[in-house]
Amino acid sequence: MADDQQDANMDDTQKPLVSVRHISKSFDSSGVRIEILKDVDFDIRKGESIAIVGASGIGKSTFLHILGTLEKPDNGSMMFSGQNILDMDPVQLAAFRNTSIGFVFQFHHLLPEFSAIENTMMPALIKGDPMAHARRDAEQILVRVGLQDRLTHRVSLLSGGEQQRVALARALVLKPALILADEPTGNLDEANSETVHGLLMELNQEFHMTMVVVTHNRDLAGLMSRHVTLQHARLMETR
Repeated sequence: MADDQQDANMDDTQKPLVSVRHISKSFDSSGVRIEILKDVDFDIRKGESIAIVGASGIGKSTFLHILGTLEKPDNGSMMFSGQNILDMDPVQLAAFRNTSIGFVFQFHHLLPEFSAIENTMMPALIKGDPMAHARRDAEQILVRVGLQDRLTHRVSLLSGGEQQRVALARALVLKPALILADEPTGNLDEANSETVHGLLMELNQEFHMTMVVVTHNRDLAGLMSRHVTLQHARLMETR
């Protein structure tokens, strides 16, 4: 009740972009119930950059997938700009996810037979944007991430660092409010990792986009404004 009253007293610029309340998640493993998240409360404010850090297997990616509506919690609520997105039906949720959340994964999940610009256009085409508009927006963001000379190259012919920049462009093409990244530089060498790290932070500032990153990379985590980890199935602020 106190949280509800506090939110009611905030103006729109102060309210969280994402507000998680009483989220729990557990799994069965060989007949044993393993609790990953327990009664988690967490707010994400517009423009923040947050690193989720900690040991492997503690549930960092699970929490990120719940934030991205790729997994459902066992219970709890998740408000996005004041709307409980867990109440959406599958069709509404898919449309919301496409326009409001951008994903960048360790494995880029690009379509290798398509070009950089064709891959980047996909979210806009799924949304129903006209082909010309989708192509224009895709070209603009690819130029922004430094791939102006690779627009028509098939992604299978690009380097690993270039492929991850295409994945970043695809995540950003619809200018979503929230970017979720799971080990975005886990497969890259040091030089390409630094390039992607720099791009993430520049775009966070440039577009005032909110970003949550799961990472073991200390350099990337060190660039984020907040650090959290999971301890005993609860989220704890570490910086």
